[in-house]
Amino acid sequence: MRWLAGCSPTILAQAVRAVAPALGGTSIEIRERAVEDDPLWWSSTAVVDGRFIAKFAWSRPAALRLAHEIGVLTALAGEPFLPEVVASSTDPLLLVTRREPGTSLFEIVDSIDRDRAGRQLAAFLARLHDPATRARVETAVGPLAAASAGPQHPPSTQVLLEGLEPDQSGAVSRWCQWADAALARPRPAVVVHADLHGDNQIWAGDELRIVVDFENVSLAEPEYDLRAFPGTGPGVELLTATTRHYERITGRHLSIDRVMAWHLRTVLGDTLWRGGPLPIDDLAARFAELGID
Repeated sequence: MRWLAGCSPTILAQAVRAVAPALGGTSIEIRERAVEDDPLWWSSTAVVDGRFIAKFAWSRPAALRLAHEIGVLTALAGEPFLPEVVASSTDPLLLVTRREPGTSLFEIVDSIDRDRAGRQLAAFLARLHDPATRARVETAVGPLAAASAGPQHPPSTQVLLEGLEPDQSGAVSRWCQWADAALARPRPAVVVHADLHGDNQIWAGDELRIVVDFENVSLAEPEYDLRAFPGTGPGVELLTATTRHYERITGRHLSIDRVMAWHLRTVLGDTLWRGGPLPIDDLAARFAELGID
């Protein structure tokens, strides 16, 4: 495996010419990104010829994640809602997919039918969580790691509570105790996307076109993949719609308590990482709407 020497249009153009010669002379627009000290995040994407997305890395840790994504997408080729791979290579390391017109779920969730959206998300998750999917992926890339080993995994409640100011810890401490109890008994693991927030979904109106960013595909319980859904859009409608359709499609029950336990840890972890006030009122409203005391 050979990752790129840096993040520049010239270096990327050389890789594109090597992996997809037909695109070698076209325009390249690298996405603006914050400078990261941690080599794990030394990766980016670029729009090539206005029609394709090139994903690349310039460090070994980031390259391993991208190589994993290439393997997963290759194993799942032909599945619905996945990016169309135009070209891929590990020497040089590059993934080129067809650019799909549309917008992030975050931008349109307030205006679409959440039941219709939930039905489509449930269809994607049902296929991803199917045991046959795990067999296909692990045949291609080897045994999958647990999601808890990945960089997107939310902190433990102990770490969360240690990061709080004393005057913030009252309700949050009780919630964290509840979350630990809700997750105390493990559930069977399935293949999970592990980072299924709104910006990793491309929608055209109320139609889900593709899900992107499969670098974090790993093993966890099904509820893990729904942890970003509460609060995406008005209230918890998207979560309840997705859960209802998922259970109908698969015949498998989803625990709302477990989804919300993962949601709590994710929201608190993101808030402590980014800074700012804890969204106590928003979390309380979501718990109340779901009937969780």
